[in-house]
Amino acid sequence: MEEKTATKVEVWRERIAEHGRSGVSVKQFCKERGVSAWSFYCWRKRLREAGPVRFALIERGPGRQDSSLEACLEPVLASGESLRIASGIDSGTLRTVLEALRG
Repeated sequence: MEEKTATKVEVWRERIAEHGRSGVSVKQFCKERGVSAWSFYCWRKRLREAGPVRFALIERGPGRQDSSLEACLEPVLASGESLRIASGIDSGTLRTVLEALRG
């Protein structure tokens, strides 16, 4: 039974991360994948409460037209949330944010 639960956890962790990268609403994302928004929100909450924040895949998209976005970093958290870090951020501010995420 634990193996089946572990598999569900991994499926939902990836599903939530995929939503974070998709750029669509939760409602649309769930409709396209045939899952309920209620299940999505329950699993997202469950995974957030499961432990410390862990970073997942970091993707750098193709060059963008807007020069203000060209030099930014956007890590995607295991929960599916992302954090956009603009170029030129003060190192102290970045350190504070990262400490809060680890907290």
